[in-house]
Amino acid sequence: MRLSTRIGLAVGLTVPLLVLASGWLLLRLVAQDLRHEEDGHLRERATAVAPDARALLRAAAAGRPRAADTRERQLYSAALDVGVRVVGPTTAFSGGPQPGASVALPARAAGPVTVRDAGRGWRALAVPIEGAHVRGTLWVFRPDTADRTQLRLVRRRVVLTALLAAPLSGLLAWGVATGATGPLRRLGRRAAGLDPRTSAARLDHEPTGVREVDDLAAALRTVLARYDEQAARTAEALQTARSFSAAASHELRTPLMSMGTNLDILMDHPALPEPDRTEVLADLRREHARLLGLLVMLRELGRGDLVEAEAFRTVDVAEAADAAVAEVRRRDPDARITLRAEPGLTVHGWEPGLRLVLDNLLVNALAHGRDPQGRATVAVTVAGTGTEVVITVDDRGPGVPPRARGRIFERFRRGPDSTGSGLGLTLVAQQAALHRGSVTVTDGPDGVGARFEVRLPRAGGALPERRNWLIAAAGANRSQSSHKDGS
Repeated sequence: MRLSTRIGLAVGLTVPLLVLASGWLLLRLVAQDLRHEEDGHLRERATAVAPDARALLRAAAAGRPRAADTRERQLYSAALDVGVRVVGPTTAFSGGPQPGASVALPARAAGPVTVRDAGRGWRALAVPIEGAHVRGTLWVFRPDTADRTQLRLVRRRVVLTALLAAPLSGLLAWGVATGATGPLRRLGRRAAGLDPRTSAARLDHEPTGVREVDDLAAALRTVLARYDEQAARTAEALQTARSFSAAASHELRTPLMSMGTNLDILMDHPALPEPDRTEVLADLRREHARLLGLLVMLRELGRGDLVEAEAFRTVDVAEAADAAVAEVRRRDPDARITLRAEPGLTVHGWEPGLRLVLDNLLVNALAHGRDPQGRATVAVTVAGTGTEVVITVDDRGPGVPPRARGRIFERFRRGPDSTGSGLGLTLVAQQAALHRGSVTVTDGPDGVGARFEVRLPRAGGALPERRNWLIAAAGANRSQSSHKDGS
């Protein structure tokens, strides 16, 4: 049912009820006013005729018929337009308009009361008559004008008005509602022609001045924008999954073939000499570790491409660095790792991503930052500037040639002697870009080794519109490079 029809029906039902209620209240008030006027007139007439009624009862009690007749005529003359009835202990006199003698009157009445006689209403007022040797009651009557024909006529007209108001008010309300809901219908027609699955066209709405319609149009635009965003994210997720599959199949082919060759050697030569057998098994373990590391890195790269803004919160970088250093010290007790971090440095970020940055920089430094004697000396610093938190990782290794710094963050970029996945520093660059920061590599202190520097804005910001680190290689703007990745 259309909104205008609903409004028309609602008004068509409500207006007659309001008319009836208003008419009933008006009739009650008018009847009450008429009754108050009648009662006041009865009291005035009762006050005027009370002396004549007392004199009439006194003459009747004294046995003076002639005087009683005179007093009775005076009583009726004083009553004018009301009926009177004087009731004594042994006699009763009545005259003027009043209910029949058979109508029972109340024994006591503190004020005017209504009595009925043959369907007709009367207002009656009783006044006690007391005096020397006199006791009786004076009744004064007047027709109850609150039940007159005029009031009944008004009732019928109120009902007729209500019956006429139902269709007229309904039609009027339907017409007004039809005009008022015009902007809403036009918005509905424009929205009905939109299909986000087949067209990129979106809702074009100009303000109508009707707040509800404009608010609805804004809500529709928001819904469509969210649909577009989710559709884009779904497409990115699908592309990421496809790229993950392609990258995994490409990178896993070589280690799997090597493992297969080694297994064939073991099966075809059961009596293989122990040194050769040990070498084959060690090679298998290395390839297995490489496969496991590659799968873990690919998974983390995919998580970074798909993380949502809701996962970001306030992260204490000093605490994350302390946890990362403690973990590396546990795995490699011989390494000399120092940490200098200012307490209370926080950023708006994704905590698992920031741990990936720290973990991979430390693993990379341990793998490629050892001095000629094979000792690992790594210095980690977390410092703050006005708007940024700066993480630096220094090692004492051979450093990174300037010509290699532009490619080291690309996917699967490994040196000839590397046993890593080639994705560790790609993860560092991905997370830096995800946090609207940067990562650079330069010479280490005193020109020895390498220094990796990650700068992260404290306030953070919106996520990048394009996140395709698993799909495409890292671009040049995603930093400059580092060691040959062994993580």
